[in-house]
Amino acid sequence: MKSPMLKIALLTLSVFALNAGAVERTYTLDPGHTQVDFRWSHMGFSTPAAAIHVTDGVLKFDPDAPTKASVSLNMPISSIDTRVPDLDTHLKSADFFDAAKFPTASFKSTKVVREGTSNTYKIYGDLTIKGVTKPVVLDAKMNNVGEHPMLKIPAVGFDATTSIKRSDFGIGAFVPAVSDKIDIRITTEALDAVGFAKAMQAAK
Repeated sequence: MKSPMLKIALLTLSVFALNAGAVERTYTLDPGHTQVDFRWSHMGFSTPAAAIHVTDGVLKFDPDAPTKASVSLNMPISSIDTRVPDLDTHLKSADFFDAAKFPTASFKSTKVVREGTSNTYKIYGDLTIKGVTKPVVLDAKMNNVGEHPMLKIPAVGFDATTSIKRSDFGIGAFVPAVSDKIDIRITTEALDAVGFAKAMQAAK
């Protein structure tokens, strides 16, 4: 029969063993493989789309503890691209995003909850647009975790979707003819921050 002290020692060793491989890394959201797209209904006739660039994004992630992850990103309003120059100009105007006064939108997570399967999650966070911050929930899927085959550094890939009401953020022009509901899709490759910085430096 094991003594109480021996049991405690074995339990402690087992806990250390379970956590030995757990490493939280800081990842950079690769701007070359990160896209934020949004769509809306235009008078019920068409569904235009726009993209907005992610200038800087940071993911803190441990593959052994994904629900402890956190993510933040910034998006310059000046980067909005609908592929229609006049529409780009209008969206950046005071009628909509007012880029001159509110140049950046941002998202910062507050909680990650695992869903039914091992690779689906709900990411709770705060979205700030036009100086207004509102809670949103992203439905996220972790596509892959492992070594990036080209850069040979740790990488994580996610897709996520959500919907918001633009009027909640003070962007209510032409509602309801132009839909209040905006559907958002995000896809990203997050790369080990140190390795990514070295790769970018070597590419110069």
